[in-house]
Amino acid sequence: MGRMKTWTRRGLLTAIALGAALPAAAQLVGFATSPLTIETADGRRHAFTVELALSDRQQMQGLMFRRSLAPDRGMLFLYASDQPIAMWMKNTYIPLDMLFLRADGRIINIIENVPPETLDSRPSEGPARAALELPGGTAARLGIRAGDRVLHERLSGR
Repeated sequence: MGRMKTWTRRGLLTAIALGAALPAAAQLVGFATSPLTIETADGRRHAFTVELALSDRQQMQGLMFRRSLAPDRGMLFLYASDQPIAMWMKNTYIPLDMLFLRADGRIINIIENVPPETLDSRPSEGPARAALELPGGTAARLGIRAGDRVLHERLSGR
């Protein structure tokens, strides 16, 4: 899944270079995985296994070229500081829910069922430390809302 956090000159050049290179599937990068839990306001906990998008290249690629994503899987994009984050769906073939997170894991906002293969920017509603992508419809199915908490070892709210 292609995405940009904020457009810096370096980031823009990286995106252009990566966009030109990515059609060759052999150049796709891999991701480490880790457990993540979402705790809703009513105390329910939902467990996921997420891939970690940490480097610029991983964040640019994201879930691009994927044809499916299991209901208990996702991708967590982690950034070094709080900043406006905007995501897009270039070369992403599955609908996704995008959850934007504070450093303590609180969900700032959710954009549900983002349609595949669009270049429309989907932004956080304020500075965020992370973004979590889940299969489209997950937030509605599990009753996940803004203000709920994401528990992960790399977020300080754990």
